[in-house]
Amino acid sequence: MIKDIMVHLDGSSEDEIRLEHGQAIAAAGRAHVTGMFTNLIPDLTVAMPMDGGAAAIQMLTELEDKPRQDGDATAQRLTERLSNLQMPSELRRLDETFGAMSAKVAEQARCADLFVATRPYGENDTPSWSNLVEAVLFGSGRTLFLVPPGRPQQGPVQTVLVTWNGSREAARALREGLSFIEQAARTIVLVIDPAPEATPGADVTRHLAHHGVTAEIVTLESQGRRVADVILGEARRISADLIIMGGYGHTRLREHVFGGATLDMLTVSDTPVLVAH
Repeated sequence: MIKDIMVHLDGSSEDEIRLEHGQAIAAAGRAHVTGMFTNLIPDLTVAMPMDGGAAAIQMLTELEDKPRQDGDATAQRLTERLSNLQMPSELRRLDETFGAMSAKVAEQARCADLFVATRPYGENDTPSWSNLVEAVLFGSGRTLFLVPPGRPQQGPVQTVLVTWNGSREAARALREGLSFIEQAARTIVLVIDPAPEATPGADVTRHLAHHGVTAEIVTLESQGRRVADVILGEARRISADLIIMGGYGHTRLREHVFGGATLDMLTVSDTPVLVAH
């Protein structure tokens, strides 16, 4: 059961969307919500001129003071927003440089059940936090609930699509997604390009049955299509509210160079994705 949810906040328009999703998840399990406000400050060690001088130091001090002051105003607004939630909540704030921020957030996320963030890749008008999302995915040991940019919360999760390829990452995502699966009205297990001699998804459905879940199996051939396109096509066909998948079965470098289902999904998915590594 999810009892402790951390929601990434950065002062952008996406904050309200992330909070809506976090609030809906928390309401289902009466969970605590922590808003993690990431306030970027400039790296003065990079900006410091070689000859220094009092004027230069004053200028750099002002460069740092401005984002901190802006952060104060944003933190006040976010605190007021969290106080309106119908559940226990708190705001945490990190004032860090870009290089240090991601690791700090990953440390904070280790003591949460779920981390809610915006889908990190793709073209959109919101700030990209791809380094932060990857740091949490690989460094926190926790699961991420990734929301497509600009997609407001649209009601409870009624239909869940579980992508299954038998990997360790898929098994972990399945375990971490049980709270959503058990509360959903319908669960579909999707197996793409199964081996001819296999009984695809049978072990998964038997496992879910032990949790009181009757899951359906769908097998599809990719036929040269990207795996992400097959997944999203099925998600649209069944009107899935959530896709559960393992993240980065290959190394991140290989995914970025050759492409992969995780990278593609985190670039183009128009459905929220629960991803675990």
